[in-house]
Amino acid sequence: MLKTPLSRRNFMQRSTAFAAAMAAGAKFTTTAAHAAREKELNILCWEGYNSAQVLDPFRQSKGATVKAESLTNDPTMVNRLRAGETKIWDLINVNNPWARKIMAPEGLIKPLDRTAFEPYFDKMMPAFKAPYKWAMDEKGEQLIGMAQRFGPYCFVVNTDKVSRKTAEDQGWNLWNDPANEKKYGVLESDDWNVFNLCCIAGFDPFKVHTDDEVAKFTETAKRVFKGAKVVGDIATMNQSLVSGEIDFHMTGGTYSASPARADGAANIRGITPNSGPMEGGKGGIVWIEITSPVNNPELSPLATEFLHYVQDPKVAHTVAFAEGTFNPVAQMGNKACFELFSKEELDAIQWDSLEEEVARSVEYDIVPDYDKLLDIMTAAKKEASAG
Repeated sequence: MLKTPLSRRNFMQRSTAFAAAMAAGAKFTTTAAHAAREKELNILCWEGYNSAQVLDPFRQSKGATVKAESLTNDPTMVNRLRAGETKIWDLINVNNPWARKIMAPEGLIKPLDRTAFEPYFDKMMPAFKAPYKWAMDEKGEQLIGMAQRFGPYCFVVNTDKVSRKTAEDQGWNLWNDPANEKKYGVLESDDWNVFNLCCIAGFDPFKVHTDDEVAKFTETAKRVFKGAKVVGDIATMNQSLVSGEIDFHMTGGTYSASPARADGAANIRGITPNSGPMEGGKGGIVWIEITSPVNNPELSPLATEFLHYVQDPKVAHTVAFAEGTFNPVAQMGNKACFELFSKEELDAIQWDSLEEEVARSVEYDIVPDYDKLLDIMTAAKKEASAG
């Protein structure tokens, strides 16, 4: 209970004092929180950016604690930000459409300083020159991320069993040939398998599908999973290809085949079909990773410093050949970066055919009815595994 009657005058005095105390407290809290995060960085990313090869030099130069978690599914990573993990992560690294079409409109990421970061795009490969579409918001005004790794991703063959020409000519119909039953594997990669099953069924994944197409997708998913000899991760697929257990597998490409190729298995090759059901009759899909600052209320100042760090030619080469998978990087447009790649490394990432494969591909996009198709595919996979 107040011991002094609350007049308008002392109410205003108390209110002013209270507001000043709150402001001081808020400033202290913000300053303290900011200071606490000056030596801390959390990254949610695809495999590679979480490797010690990439992170340790940055940790040591900044005396910082840098934690990175990798996942292999873009929708899952984005959903974690939606669920409140914007308070945890400082950077998120996902494939191209998610920053521009989902995370920026939903306020899950923050824009970058165009003056500071756009000059890097001028040193990248020609396709990435500023303003690069997937690094910009939909109005083309704000820079919302940085491009680095990319590559075509469709399927992989053992060229001793299926020639590159046959695979490129037949494309997705390899899975429609009954003679190939039990000769192939399926990589556990939900979102990409949805894309591939659409292509095998004969229609573009990146649009809303008709009832007839959904029915065709259902039939295709059941048949493909029933006919698979192996379902597993990248290591399992490469081991099965090298041993001759399977002749080809989906989903796959440079990202999944490069470790086997780097170990000397040049007959393991990512394939981009010559034609297919997507816009322009294209048969391949190419992914481009975009790394963006998360809209974390206490964003670490190391977030932008890390984005500068990975643009260095030597670090970009390390990112390309980080532990796990090996991939082209946009920074290969910079001579100082490109010259760091040995002949063997260029062969591992299929540099010889990269340009033509990208030309035969559409860019990764969001499937509007993904959840429906994913449920169908998951049920087909479960049914097949039950025998």
